Amino acid sequence: MQGPVVTGRPVLSPVMLIGQAPGTREGPAGKPFAWTAGKTMFGWFAEQGVDEETFRSRVYMAAVCRCFPGKDPKGSGDRVPAPDEVARCGAHLAAEVAILRPRLVIPVGKLAIAQILPDAAQLVDVVGTKHRVTFHGVETDVVPLPHPSGASTWHRVEPGKTLLAKALATLGKHEAWKSLR
Repeated sequence: MQGPVVTGRPVLSPVMLIGQAPGTREGPAGKPFAWTAGKTMFGWFAEQGVDEETFRSRVYMAAVCRCFPGKDPKGSGDRVPAPDEVARCGAHLAAEVAILRPRLVIPVGKLAIAQILPDAAQLVDVVGTKHRVTFHGVETDVVPLPHPSGASTWHRVEPGKTLLAKALATLGKHEAWKSLR
């Protein structure tokens, strides 16, 4: 893992977004989802009435791992954090959930989704629906989203396109989401 540690603004919010790990651009920018994936994701949220600045100022943004994991040795993008790296950062995420006690958690991408819904085999099993879970001792609603990376085509082809639309509509109707507007 390569520093710096990247976190969102320290806001008390009923909504928590959990990403995988920062990319190469997030460290220098000093904020999560600061590049292409962020542009896509914030476009999704704008469709539900919450623009990027409002989202960043009203939603607690966390990640499974807080530092850039490095490039994938095969050259196919960023390296997925290893289980021991996820475990080391897990204490931070557990503490944040315990303090924040979010009413809505939005895990973005397979790694983040797996932390909350470990039995989810594939994105088609979880994206597009709301799940009620106990996460680090806190009962909360979870609305998973696919990763908005340009490297992923899942959200741009079927059934991902339709399931993403369902997930975003579910977010837009959630009482915690409505409180952001």
